[in-house]
Amino acid sequence: MRKYSRGAALGGLLLSTAVQAEVDLDSMSIEELAQIEVTSVSKRSEPLSNAPAAIYVITPDDIRRSGATTLPEMLRLAPNLHVAQINSNRYAISARGFNSSVADKLLVLVDGRSIYTPFSSTVNWDLQEVSPDDIERIEVVSGPGGTLWGANAVNGVINIITRKAGDTQGASIEAGGGNTEVRGRVRYGGQIGDALSYRAYVGGFKHGDKNRAGSGAQARDAWDKVQGGFRTDWEASENAITVQGDIYDGSEEQSGTVDQQIAGHNLLARWTAALSGSSNMQVQAYYDHLDFSVPGRFANRLDTYDIQAQHTFTLGTHDLVWGVGYRVMRDDFPTVLSATQAVQFVPQSRTLTLWNLFLQDSFPLTGKLKLTAGIKLEHEPYTGIELMPNLRLSWAIAENNLLWLAASRAVRVPSRLDRDVTQQVGGTLLITGGNMQPVKVTAYELGYRSQPSADLSFSVSAFYNVYADLRSAEPTNGAFPLRFGNGMEGETYGIEAWANYRVADWWRITAGANWLHKDLRFKPGNLGVGGLQIAGNDPKYQLSLRSAMNLGRGFSFDVNLRRVGSLPAPASPAYTGLGARIAWAASEKFEISLTGANLLHDYHVEFGTTANTLQIGPVGVEIRRSVLLATQWKF
Repeated sequence: MRKYSRGAALGGLLLSTAVQAEVDLDSMSIEELAQIEVTSVSKRSEPLSNAPAAIYVITPDDIRRSGATTLPEMLRLAPNLHVAQINSNRYAISARGFNSSVADKLLVLVDGRSIYTPFSSTVNWDLQEVSPDDIERIEVVSGPGGTLWGANAVNGVINIITRKAGDTQGASIEAGGGNTEVRGRVRYGGQIGDALSYRAYVGGFKHGDKNRAGSGAQARDAWDKVQGGFRTDWEASENAITVQGDIYDGSEEQSGTVDQQIAGHNLLARWTAALSGSSNMQVQAYYDHLDFSVPGRFANRLDTYDIQAQHTFTLGTHDLVWGVGYRVMRDDFPTVLSATQAVQFVPQSRTLTLWNLFLQDSFPLTGKLKLTAGIKLEHEPYTGIELMPNLRLSWAIAENNLLWLAASRAVRVPSRLDRDVTQQVGGTLLITGGNMQPVKVTAYELGYRSQPSADLSFSVSAFYNVYADLRSAEPTNGAFPLRFGNGMEGETYGIEAWANYRVADWWRITAGANWLHKDLRFKPGNLGVGGLQIAGNDPKYQLSLRSAMNLGRGFSFDVNLRRVGSLPAPASPAYTGLGARIAWAASEKFEISLTGANLLHDYHVEFGTTANTLQIGPVGVEIRRSVLLATQWKF
């Protein structure tokens, strides 16, 4: 059975060095799950039931029982995200709309390390690999998080939090294979003295070319990757130090060209100290390098250096958190020009710097009313100072019943793709660098979270977002070249809801639903080049239902059902997806499982098979039904 350590390393925020009691998630009641500590809403530890935001927590037990082996597939478990598979290594993932292969309004962190890229303000999901067995939990917040997390936390924040080395002791061997992939991983954790624990791992996988293009031909999206890494945790008295890192290398097939090579490494160090009473200080620094290239065509190399510090303390009835951060990103994008077409960045290399300062205060107005107010001042590399305020009011109507409302402002800063890209076909310059300004959102939210009984909990939230300066393609004097500007505006609104119900001690059901409406338009006088579809590709609704059963004698059976509405452009029909997993835990040391995905279709499409106007990224393919037989041994 998987163990969960409450109050451990929370999104890179180690708030206590005390030993935490482990809890068996399979035996946790709905009430206990509601008390899981989260930090993504206020950057301090608080029970999930008290967090005034639309936050969904993916637990390690959820991940294990789903059979998911990649981060995007794990994120399908969050009902407040739209996850669409484009091909075997590319995904479109977003919250509250504007999804695409380069979705740019979602901030993603792994143990406090941002995996955003200034190339397109998005996440390269193929470069991110975190073993399911090492994950403490994933906190998914839909709605702006700019006040605490900064630019690009426009429509949501995903906070991936891994387990401390002390929670992963001993040896573990994982192996699996099926009709579309083979994978394996070895991990070992140990301890030196009473204060220092460590773990190291190495693993890899290979996905075959099993999907197909819209024409029916092979999709040429096979890929493979090898990755290794380590984590050490030192805890003594009131201090804790974590050092961790990863290194990876791989290759991805490309349609119509040679394979793309991917490589990278990262290193993170974090010091946390309990100063006095409820006062805590944390300093974190990390270095991240990525390198991907298609030989003979282009390369993209990015080095990121980041340091941040934060202080949490209590002053009377006020819970305060403040912090500072500084980041340097060095980007290089060499391009091999051809006689017929050239896409390049001018200048080829840039050094981008960003610094920020934030403050947030939470304090009670009455015995049941609590106000949270905060602001972040952030200096962006292209456009200078941006302010991101946040105001949240929560009302504890009764025990286990929370009503909350919020008003926030967040920004998505211009990327190199917005400012520096040029494209020339023959003698015609089609796209040239522009002067795009930040995309801004003013968001209003209303939510209610309740636990009416020990076996039932639910959350529902509504939102209304106003976007004043969305990205658009602007002609020069009514013709080519195009420049990226801010000629689109509009509103989005919708509802998100999910519930957990424990039918019996051995059976739990989780359901989710969301509905989204977009009212976008071009500003007066804008020619509307590319149409509104360049703002993203989103379903109007999503429905999900998960069933988790413990059948006795070590057997478990899980079913995941989802219904996703149609997508306008690239066009994709509505679909129903079914996944299932059956597992047998012969003991706490050995488990064997069989997982199936896309069980209702031989092939199906999630993000179109043709290119959209001004689309960036690969064309979608038809995803094949897959099965995976996996085993895990622990020593």
